[in-house]
Amino acid sequence: MTDLDRRAFFKRGFSKVSNSVVKYADKKLTENATKWIRPPYSINELDFVTNCNRCGECIVACKYDVIFSLPGSYGPSVVKTPAMDLINKGCHLCEDWPCVSACETNALKLPELGNEDKEENIHAEVIPLPKMAIAKISDEYCLPFKGPECGACNSSCPVKGALSWDMTRPVINNDICVGCGLCRQACITYPSSITIHHVSKLGEKQSEP
Repeated sequence: MTDLDRRAFFKRGFSKVSNSVVKYADKKLTENATKWIRPPYSINELDFVTNCNRCGECIVACKYDVIFSLPGSYGPSVVKTPAMDLINKGCHLCEDWPCVSACETNALKLPELGNEDKEENIHAEVIPLPKMAIAKISDEYCLPFKGPECGACNSSCPVKGALSWDMTRPVINNDICVGCGLCRQACITYPSSITIHHVSKLGEKQSEP
């Protein structure tokens, strides 16, 4: 084997090892990320923790104090990166997305409209809403499921069609719902009748940082 052949052989070997390491790191970070919910328009988790410089500007920009920094208990790779407290507060889907605008590293980044999207939104430059979480209604605690009328969450949802009513009972359409958590914030029961879940953990335990 010539020196050139050896270099090519080892180059291919290191490339495979490198790709495997990246895939493994991506998988572990993605699994771990089900413990929290990132701010709107966050990029994939591996790129997010790489790009985010922990500046905290998105936290400052959120006037509703929904975004906070993850504590060190979640590990050094994500400490001080931003997450959303949708358990206690709701994202107001601010029209100008100040949290995203404040991010200088593109860890939070608005999607670029393709030609088809631009044609569909020709009369209004509409950016598709981000899917942040999954909201579910518990028939164990929701008052209308027990008999008494409520309606506390009736006018809380900012997304048309996401929250509707089946006679006197609220129904969440998760094909439309973005998981902003405003319905949970409006709920008057304790514990809350509406739970918030990571998008990859539908049906599993409530995500609670």
